[in-house]
Amino acid sequence: MSSKDAVNAADEARLAALGYKQEFKRAFTPLEVFGIAFSIIGLVPSISSVLFYAIPNGGGPAMVWGWAVAGIFILCVALAMAELASSAPTSGGLYYWTYSFSSPRWRNLLCWIVGYMNTIGSIAGVASINWGCAVQVMAAVKIGSHNQSFEPTNAQLFGVYVAISLTHVVGCCLGTTVLARLQSMYVALNVLLCLGIIIALPIVTPSEFKNTAHFALGEFVNLNGWTDGFAFILSFLAPLWTIGSFDSSVHISEEASNATTVVPWAIVLAVGIAGVLGWAINMTLAFCMGSGLQAIYDSAQPMAQILFNGFGQKGTLGIWAIIVLVQYMMGSSILLAASRQTYAFSRDRALPFSSWLYRMNSYTETPVNTVIFDAGFAILLGLLSFAGENAINAVFSISVISLYVAYSIPIAARFIGQNDFKPGPFHLGIFSFPIALIAVLFMAFTSVVFMFPTTPQTTVQDMNYSVVVLGGVTIFSLIWYYFPKYGGIYWFTGPIPTLDPMSPVSEDMRKKEVANIVAELVVE
Repeated sequence: MSSKDAVNAADEARLAALGYKQEFKRAFTPLEVFGIAFSIIGLVPSISSVLFYAIPNGGGPAMVWGWAVAGIFILCVALAMAELASSAPTSGGLYYWTYSFSSPRWRNLLCWIVGYMNTIGSIAGVASINWGCAVQVMAAVKIGSHNQSFEPTNAQLFGVYVAISLTHVVGCCLGTTVLARLQSMYVALNVLLCLGIIIALPIVTPSEFKNTAHFALGEFVNLNGWTDGFAFILSFLAPLWTIGSFDSSVHISEEASNATTVVPWAIVLAVGIAGVLGWAINMTLAFCMGSGLQAIYDSAQPMAQILFNGFGQKGTLGIWAIIVLVQYMMGSSILLAASRQTYAFSRDRALPFSSWLYRMNSYTETPVNTVIFDAGFAILLGLLSFAGENAINAVFSISVISLYVAYSIPIAARFIGQNDFKPGPFHLGIFSFPIALIAVLFMAFTSVVFMFPTTPQTTVQDMNYSVVVLGGVTIFSLIWYYFPKYGGIYWFTGPIPTLDPMSPVSEDMRKKEVANIVAELVVE
């Protein structure tokens, strides 16, 4: 048996011990597992999509120091999650851990809530990334138009958004091997784009748009009316959304080789590298965006305006084309991860239409139905654009808040619930509890903060629709759970094993794993 076969056999044995049979091909290498999390983060296009959160809530200091502060807390979340991923690597991830670590009295309900929050958070991530991509496409059209006179309508933006989402459906229905190989290209493009902005922008920016260190790093610009302290906290949404959805590596655990080691390190490295590179990008922008922040904030695309001031029309169009391409790749990667989460949750019969969703396409050996379902739901979220700019921007908040709810519960349950947690190869030792405590408190705090509107004085159109959409999904899931006679409380029992851990097949897998380990020791 080759070393690769031995590792895959060990992975199958670990999965069998969790109660699941191997249904996916284990085609993702360590770089590709890292790649899916890092490509979803997609630093430059992500920062472009959410720069409107940082500029009015502090300007340069919020972009630089807000990113640094939030980045440290996000790394704590990633470390806490990585420990759980190393202990039990399965595509169900968050809700599986919730069920395993929670007290028996609460495990079914908490598992249900986490599953729904993770599902809607992943789909909202698809929607927000694709909407950002649509805005960037239209920004390119505006840059290329005569005197930048083109102004897209909501209908045009929504049409581009739908087209992007539908093409992602086609891409994410390809075979696992093809999807895995694409991740390496995504990583390379992301890194090159980051380095290009960091190196080239300071060189080409005219002196009139270059800021002093005092302005870029110390002059707090508050355009939205909240107190400076609260505005600074609101600026965290930019790094929180950018360095988010890193649970994507967890959802392809059943397609990764040596998952107990590769998946946790993919999470930590993706967040760590993104934190450092993102801070450098924000530092570059703070020094090269000029002092007229109101004009930048009022522009159709703040990042495009900053690049236009430095590179001019043709240079900006060239760079912007790469930014749009990378953002498009982000949408493909997150739809891939979201479809795996939906597949796992439907495998446990918790979603409506689970019998249809839990199907593996015999030709591509991928869950085509869940890809279609998630993309369709994301398109429906895009209809919020017709309710106003703040309504569609709420999707960005939803993708952070719902995922943070889903992240917090299993991390907390590990220490609060009645369980026999067994750490995997990635373990923080004595730092496990303090890091988990910091992570949960930070996520709880920011989840409340991001329910607030953009400005203190708000109207129906300017309100934060995160409460409406997220609250609606939460209420629906709880009604579905407690519905008389037919609700989940009567039949939902958490993760449903597809392979009995005590079955002969599972026992055979465990014997193979022991034999492989012994063989490796003999060779050494």
